[in-house]
Amino acid sequence: MKRATMNYSQRIVIVVGIGVALYFFGAWAMTWGTRGLTGWTGYAPVSNTASSTFTATSIFLGTGLHPWVRLVIWLIIAAAWVGSSLVLLRSRNPEVDAIDLGN
Repeated sequence: MKRATMNYSQRIVIVVGIGVALYFFGAWAMTWGTRGLTGWTGYAPVSNTASSTFTATSIFLGTGLHPWVRLVIWLIIAAAWVGSSLVLLRSRNPEVDAIDLGN
């Protein structure tokens, strides 16, 4: 049985879809380690303290991942997207590559 192949437009749509999915995954991954709801929820305060969110002692507590970890996560996501794009968008016919190279 012959395997069905996708045309170029379908592959472009898949590459864009993978990019959007990886973007949402990356945005979700950036929230790891952050504090949940703070301040006012509805009409009741979450905590009994007046403003514990922006004090000097708690400025780094609950802020999430270190900046270099965020950078590494985004670099891995970008590399995954580029790799999947290269696999999906490469030409399926070796003769096309030979013609492009002038052979």
